[in-house]
Amino acid sequence: MAYDLTGKVKLIQEAKTFDSGFTKREMVVTVEDGKYPQEINLEFVQDKTSLLDNLRPGQEVTVTFDIRGREYNGRYFNNLQGWKIVTATEESAMSDSGQPPVPPPGSPADYDDDIPF
Repeated sequence: MAYDLTGKVKLIQEAKTFDSGFTKREMVVTVEDGKYPQEINLEFVQDKTSLLDNLRPGQEVTVTFDIRGREYNGRYFNNLQGWKIVTATEESAMSDSGQPPVPPPGSPADYDDDIPF
């Protein structure tokens, strides 16, 4: 099940690659929650780490994420694993036209990945 949160980017970590080849990158989003804002840490793994490349602290974003849990040595841990980010400017472009923003010519979105066989 996917969840969304909206807030301002506070911090973007550098990517970490482990000996196994696993790569992760974390970001912190500040979410206004009444009197006490919450600072939420989200992780992005493997190819999703590139979603953080064009973000800057202070930007308003909506992050879609899944909750992941695991046990290690009798202790239980949860992670919020992000897989989609929409900036406030992208959201306003969508709401103005009702359509997603059009990417510039020559961008990867111009190429159809569907193989006819």
